[in-house]
Amino acid sequence: QVQLVESGGGLVQPGGSLRLSCAASGSIFSINAMGWYRQGSGEQRELVAAITSGPITNYADSVKGRFTISRENAKNTVYLQMNSLKPEDTAVYYCNADAHVHYGLDTLRGDYWGQGTQVIVSS
Repeated sequence: QVQLVESGGGLVQPGGSLRLSCAASGSIFSINAMGWYRQGSGEQRELVAAITSGPITNYADSVKGRFTISRENAKNTVYLQMNSLKPEDTAVYYCNADAHVHYGLDTLRGDYWGQGTQVIVSS
């Protein structure tokens, strides 16, 4: 299985920056893609940004030009640099990994989630 541990959330003023990190560990064979999702209070979880092993990146329109996703393959870690934060960015941010894990002599593909980290943008 894969364990995802997020860090870097917190309280920041509008216009400020935060950097989220997510480290994957476990019986990982390979990670196809990693991403960040967020869920505001009373809202559905939505994709914020994703990155493949290419790497190819994809961003929600609401964060383009402000957020940057990157990954460090050797450490199985993905980052989300968030700049020019707005109150509407307030949410719990979840890390996601699409990964193959060792399964006996084979591998098994799965979708894994972190526990979430709170980001609050407020003055």
